[in-house]
Amino acid sequence: MLAGWIPTVAGIGVRGLLYRLILKMDGWAAIENGVRLRFAGNIRLGHGAYLDQGVYLHACDKGISIGTRTIVMHGAVLHVYNFRNLPHAGIQIGEDCLVGEYSVIRGQGGVTIGDRVYTSPFTQIIAVNHVFDDPKKPFIEQGITAEGIVIEDDAWLGSGAIITDGVTVGKGAVVAAGAVVTKDVPPHTVVGGVPARVIRTIGESATHPQNRNIYFEQMEMIR
Repeated sequence: MLAGWIPTVAGIGVRGLLYRLILKMDGWAAIENGVRLRFAGNIRLGHGAYLDQGVYLHACDKGISIGTRTIVMHGAVLHVYNFRNLPHAGIQIGEDCLVGEYSVIRGQGGVTIGDRVYTSPFTQIIAVNHVFDDPKKPFIEQGITAEGIVIEDDAWLGSGAIITDGVTVGKGAVVAAGAVVTKDVPPHTVVGGVPARVIRTIGESATHPQNRNIYFEQMEMIR
């Protein structure tokens, strides 16, 4: 938590300079106070990336890469814990993504997230699982699996959604709030439920409120 006592924009500027000494930055990134880093030398931040207050990054092995203009919101945890020589451990997040408040990403099996992916608050992306096949042994003695998770470009995960190990969420897919995803999600579909199932294909006729207001972000002003 370098220079965490310095408030406002001045603190962000000072921390931006100091953190360049211990992690990799492509250009400049904004880091709020209260951010915690473990194995900072394995962390890369793209230009314009933002780490909000209370973010925790734990970056063993292949580490954590956060793309250009990606935002990691308050209380999010990105965790690569690897003391079992797992071959694919790491978290790679693309450009223009948003990791919602108090989301958890565990990258033991490798997590790859494309561009423009949004995770809403309290989502979990867990690329690891315990083996519990033998009733005569405690599960902690039966090892783990770590197959990895891929979330392709333009996917949106609703609040509280859980993505389990071994799953691919296809391009442009939407995962409903509270869904537990245990199988691959086809591109451009909406899935929901426990376990999640396909509700509809995006582009099919859907009922929307009449005269709804739709607002658009002026991205050029932000860039």
